Amino acid sequence: MTTHTRRRFTSLAAAAGLSPALRGLDTVAQSVAPPTTEPILLHPNGWMPNNTRLPVLLYRAAMPTAGDTATRMESLFTANGWPPQWRNGVYTFHHFHSTAHEVLGFARGEARLILGGPREGPSPGRELTLRAGDVLLLPTGTGHCELSCSADLLVIGAYPPGQHWDICRSAPDLAAQTRMATLPFPPSDPVHGPEGPLRRLWPDPA
Repeated sequence: MTTHTRRRFTSLAAAAGLSPALRGLDTVAQSVAPPTTEPILLHPNGWMPNNTRLPVLLYRAAMPTAGDTATRMESLFTANGWPPQWRNGVYTFHHFHSTAHEVLGFARGEARLILGGPREGPSPGRELTLRAGDVLLLPTGTGHCELSCSADLLVIGAYPPGQHWDICRSAPDLAAQTRMATLPFPPSDPVHGPEGPLRRLWPDPA
């Protein structure tokens, strides 16, 4: 998995038939696990800026894995204001996004990731193993890289409205720093909605 071609969902609700799925979202919501977030605050690591104000949020076993987990995750993210943009895996090189906050829903398989940049940096990256049903929320600037994965790995990538991912593989310039500092605040928690832990664990800049 050295190269991934991202498949965008340009008209997700209409083309992928999520509108009917959303009619049954009450059932999906009832099956979502209670908040089990683990805040991870990362510090700058060499050229990797990370985010010293907003922690990474890890939702373990956020959704049951029986049946079509990918579609259920897409429906849930969409309903909570995080429209999905792709299904694939995670890039196998260190990178961050300066134009978007990102939520990764692990719909199938498992992967070992490193967050925050290389292990040999001044603030060594943190390794995590993500499994089907887990959700990982990455604030803008957070370094991430796939170290290994199972052959059946399937990840859902979603972002707040109007935000689209870029790929940054070097220290942010002034323009990127400005983008990250002024990026609009997400409207709600991607897993638990407006009353979810994101609003508590991510301090509102206002």
